[in-house]
Amino acid sequence: MAMFIRVDVDPAVQADPALCKRLVELCPVDIFALDGAGRIATVEQNLDECTLCDLCIAAAPGRVTVVKLYAEG
Repeated sequence: MAMFIRVDVDPAVQADPALCKRLVELCPVDIFALDGAGRIATVEQNLDECTLCDLCIAAAPGRVTVVKLYAEG
């Protein structure tokens, strides 16, 4: 499966359970999930569904980054 983006989450986000939950709830394509300990994780198989809506970036400015792995022409 080809990946077009990578989502980087600052480790400090793990210290904010409310933000972790918010990121999971707001993503329209389920890129984020909570593990059994309530920590946020990215769902690798859903990364190619990202619509680049920037909702996660707006919710956690400077702590979530969507990295495009392709060149825009």
